[in-house]
Amino acid sequence: MRAGRRIREGSGGGRAAEEVHRTVPTEDKKRAAYRGLQDRVLTGEGRASPEQRARAFSNAGLSQPLEGLLGKVATRPTQVTDADFAAARAAGFSEDELFELVICAAVGQSGRLYDAGLAALADVDGDGHAIGEVR
Repeated sequence: MRAGRRIREGSGGGRAAEEVHRTVPTEDKKRAAYRGLQDRVLTGEGRASPEQRARAFSNAGLSQPLEGLLGKVATRPTQVTDADFAAARAAGFSEDELFELVICAAVGQSGRLYDAGLAALADVDGDGHAIGEVR
């Protein structure tokens, strides 16, 4: 998303900010950008295997201790603790692998939440009522 701002001299030499325009990418551009990000985190160069990254992205098929750590990253991020990372390191995962897998889990969850939001909006009419709602 781009936002442009033009600064002009105000009266008495003061400066006032004037919003000029805001360009919001179309839905297709947003989807293309997200697909690019998804492709990069899933198949780009990294320490974690593509299979591990795909499991982290989908938050499925993970074994402990990754299931505990990445499940929290995806659904309860405020509950992630140093102990979660310590358990994953003790299981043989490097800092680089954990970083990549955490990013995959977060990006995957963000996509699921975005899709859920769009689906919810698709079920609402222009007045904010659920489609098919009896009024």
